[in-house]
Amino acid sequence: MKHYDIGIDLGTSSIIMATPQQGIVFRQPTVGALDTRSNTVIAVGEQALRMVGRAPARIEIVRPLRDGVIQDHRMTNELILRFLAEVCPSRLIRPRVAVCVPAAITGVEADAVVESVMAAGAKQVYLVDEPVAAALGAGLDIRTPRGCMVIDIGGGSTDIAVISMGGRVRAASLPVAGNAFDSCIARYVQEKFSLAIGPLTAEELKKQVACCAPSEFEGVMEVRGHSRETNLPARRLVYTRDLYAPVRELAARIAAAAHGVLQSTPPELAADIGKNGILLTGGGSMLRGLAGYLAGELHVDVAIAPDPLHCVARGTAQSLLLGPQLSAGFRDATPRLWRARPLKR
Repeated sequence: MKHYDIGIDLGTSSIIMATPQQGIVFRQPTVGALDTRSNTVIAVGEQALRMVGRAPARIEIVRPLRDGVIQDHRMTNELILRFLAEVCPSRLIRPRVAVCVPAAITGVEADAVVESVMAAGAKQVYLVDEPVAAALGAGLDIRTPRGCMVIDIGGGSTDIAVISMGGRVRAASLPVAGNAFDSCIARYVQEKFSLAIGPLTAEELKKQVACCAPSEFEGVMEVRGHSRETNLPARRLVYTRDLYAPVRELAARIAAAAHGVLQSTPPELAADIGKNGILLTGGGSMLRGLAGYLAGELHVDVAIAPDPLHCVARGTAQSLLLGPQLSAGFRDATPRLWRARPLKR
């Protein structure tokens, strides 16, 4: 019987879907808008994101994942249900779905992911370790007895792993990633300039102005927000040098976690990493100067993967073809007895 395979990068900031044949087929923000009066979901994805900071009080903007873990099951189910319906070519064919999960996910958290995907109509669900998926999507051959190290910096969490023979040998996960950089930048701008800015403005500052190494780049951006001094709208020019402190603080935490993983890595695999370097994936890896900063702290070459934003989704889809060769990095999580129960509209 014909089947349809989909890989899902269920991220804190975005949900990205891919197929082994077509590559990336779908991407939307992991955001929903809830009308609290009628208790109904009125918008998801890009449509809901445009409401951030602009919606009336009765509209609640919900980000159902935090640090890569489901916090709001109902909204997560709704997002997956609607998004899978856009990707699947036919309602008659229930897809096999692989979902990436953080390296340090607990059994309860993994069960929540499986339940959400099954409720959306999947026939089978497989869980893939996020660093394993990132390495696959970046084109690394992780099935050989050769060590490689991946640092995947997403929206809610950073996953670090040493991988060999299809599975992770050493791993760590920490809640410091793209969203944490945004929050830290927003907080710093408020403290230094007495200017409150929204999360979307903070994200733009990170992308256009922020840099881990101040000598590499000097940019400037005009930001608009709410003055804490006058209690009125205001604007301010923010330079790269203004954001050096908050960005470097979080980068240091990622470097410390990576250093801990390297310290516990067996000598033979550590030698492989010293020779081949470390690979950065995820949207957070595109922060200016981050690769160079980590290389200086870890004394190992650090490179950014091609198309780092989509590595995890591509690798998750490819894992459905390579599953048996990925040892513990890929596992069938389909419940033995399950009847798909899509949410009632």
